[in-house]
Amino acid sequence: MESTPIHNFKQTSENKLVKLSFAEIDLARQLFGEHNHNLDKVAEALDLSINVRGNTVFIQGDDIAANLAQNILNQLYGLLKDGYPLHPNDFDYAIKALSGDDRIDLKKIFQDTVAISGNKGFITPKSPIQKEYIDAIRNYDIVFGIGPAGTGKTYLAMAMAVASLSKGTANRIILTRPAVEAGEALGFLPGDLAEKVDPYLRPLYDALHDMMRFEKASKLMQQGVIEVAPIAFMRGRTLNDSFIILDEAQNTTSEQMKMFLTRIGFNSKAVITGDITQIDLPSDKTSGLIETKNILQGIEGIRFVFFSKADVVRHRLVQKIIKAYEDLEASKKK
Repeated sequence: MESTPIHNFKQTSENKLVKLSFAEIDLARQLFGEHNHNLDKVAEALDLSINVRGNTVFIQGDDIAANLAQNILNQLYGLLKDGYPLHPNDFDYAIKALSGDDRIDLKKIFQDTVAISGNKGFITPKSPIQKEYIDAIRNYDIVFGIGPAGTGKTYLAMAMAVASLSKGTANRIILTRPAVEAGEALGFLPGDLAEKVDPYLRPLYDALHDMMRFEKASKLMQQGVIEVAPIAFMRGRTLNDSFIILDEAQNTTSEQMKMFLTRIGFNSKAVITGDITQIDLPSDKTSGLIETKNILQGIEGIRFVFFSKADVVRHRLVQKIIKAYEDLEASKKK
């Protein structure tokens, strides 16, 4: 096979050349990707030149970047050897994770699976913080996941809830969020109760149906095993033997958050997610999520996990959009 340039960069006398050979040709082809697309991602992200000859790659570039590319490719090849089904997006996650800390062991992250029903079969974390979040949900009764959109806070919590129901460690799943856009004064909206609240709960339904066949989810909802409701409907209840997810918690008031947290009963687990930079409450209302962040950290049995834009696992442009809005807010404060 002829040597194929993957990415061109400015040649200097300080460039380092790294040669990597991968013994199993079929795995090497999977690693490289169709038309070497995966290698192109690495080369472009790290501003390197990568050439391919058979199952050998030649990496040339800045010393730190060349070593990082070597680390990325070796670790991802190791995952392939272990039977991990590597996807193109995994290269983006690997580049992001190891660029932040080159000591990270990708196997400990990517091979930590959450078994679910449905088409996916299992869900895996894609960043060190996602791995930390999953471990926290396993080991703590109350977990707060705080950070920007697209970091997997709700999705991973839903995966853990479905897995708990499947294993029998929870008898039911309760999904709730504030319907703040309607002020939870839903009476003026057209339709019956379900039609009034469904638009505000739709993201929870979407995540649920991504992990469980629609027919099965609908049946469990009819049986009351899975319940989706606005947070106002939690008042006066005690939630035992349940996996409870409170989504968009930044839009709960102080009173609502206190009410929710005191509903949690025996053998229950609660995950509270939110983005404190996207609060839609009136200016005279205190966000319950911000208040809990200030007063509940340090209490045994409660864990806070903080995500950043580096943990965004949606389309690559989402991270750039988040950064642009952060820059805008910073410029307003100057």
